[in-house]
Parts: sequence; C-alpha cells; structure tokens
Amino acid sequence: MKKEKYNTQNTGIKTKLAFYDGRKLWMESVPLIIFLILIVVAMIYYPKIPNTIPIHWNASGQADGFGGRNSIFIIPIIFFVILVLFFILPLMEVFRDNMMKIYNYYYAFKITFSIFFAVLFLVTLFSTLGYAINVSRVVIAMIGLLFIALGIILPKLKRNFMFGIRTGWTLSSDAVWDKTHKIGGILFAVLGIVVIILLFVLKLETLFWVFLALIILISLFLVFYSYYLYEKLLKHDKSTKK
Repeated sequence: MKKEKYNTQNTGIKTKLAFYDGRKLWMESVPLIIFLILIVVAMIYYPKIPNTIPIHWNASGQADGFGGRNSIFIIPIIFFVILVLFFILPLMEVFRDNMMKIYNYYYAFKITFSIFFAVLFLVTLFSTLGYAINVSRVVIAMIGLLFIALGIILPKLKRNFMFGIRTGWTLSSDAVWDKTHKIGGILFAVLGIVVIILLFVLKLETLFWVFLALIILISLFLVFYSYYLYEKLLKHDKSTKK
C-alpha cells in the first residue's frame, strides 16, 4: 500500500494510510451483497404487491401511513444511502489511526445494522403480502438487539469523530473517552435487554414512551458523566503541576 506523509498537530496521526486495503474491500462487499439481495427479493415479489401498501406504523402497531407499490423499495434505498455514508465517513476521519484500529468493531456494527435493515424489509414485505406479522413488535425487538450489540462494541472503540459517544469532553481525552464508553456500553446493553423483556409485558404504545424516556435519560447521563470525568481529570492535572 502506498503511504502519504501527513503532518498533523495534536491528533496522534503520523501518517495518512489508505483506509481500505484489499481485505477490507472484500469485507465491505458483504453489506452491499445484502442490499442487492433485498433489491432482487423486492423485484421478485413486486408483481404480487398491492397497489397501496403500509409504510409507517404508529406506537400502537397500527399502520398509519401508506404509499404506492414502488414504496417497497424505500427501505433498500435508505439502507444503501447509509451504507455509502458508512463507507465514506472513515476516509474523512481526523483520528485515522484510531479508526483503523477499531475497524473490525466498526464493521461488526455495520453487519448488525445490515441485518436490522434486512429484517425490517422482510417483515414489511411479507406484511404487505397478507402475512399476520406485527411489524412494530419485530422492529422493537430488533432495536433491542441492536442496542445490545452496540453495548458490546462501545467499550472497544478508540477516540474518533464519527462512531461512539461523541461529546466535547470525550473527544478531548482518551481517558474520558474510554471511561464514558465503558459505562455507556453497559447501559446500552442493559437497555436492549430491558426493551426485549418489556416487549412481552407492556403494550406497544406504553413501551414506546418508556423506551424513549430511557434513551433520553441514558444520553443525558452520559453527556454529564463525560463532563464530570473531564473536570475531574482537569483538576488532577492542575494539582500535579503545583
């Protein structure tokens, strides 16, 4: 691989390396293959799809938004746009060396995200074909699994600008980043487990608001926790300089 010299200040980057080597490009083809499979499935079932199909479900699990037959391609198209962003953003990363170190975890999340979109597409498709599928319940269950996967991945991440709990304080210090992501990983994993359990206990509408409240509380906690760690680190640095 060709290396280019890249001068930076206070970023920890000594060289600008090509982010995607041959192995990574092969790995990147997997989410693209999943996208192509979704498109092929949509085209195969297209003639059987009604002229009007549900494209949105409310918190109670009832369809409240409808579109034409072509709407079946919306999910694959959104999925493809996100894949393009996932592919491009690491190339613009300031902490490129850190991003290269965590590529496997970044890729694992990308695959998890791809499975999420594949399941979302399939349950939507078969629901429009008349199968008795509660789309909202499946989606919530998949969101729970997504948060569990995120909880496992978060503690493994190194400081970067595009993936993780990015506040001004986590981005300013590796120590603050690591500690925030460690507790954040635990909280997100627990949230995912709680959501899946409550799926069998609460009504969908109630679960929606409970989930929304929990994600807001956890997010606020992590923001203030990163600030607390930063201030604590700052005081420690000042005391050691005296």
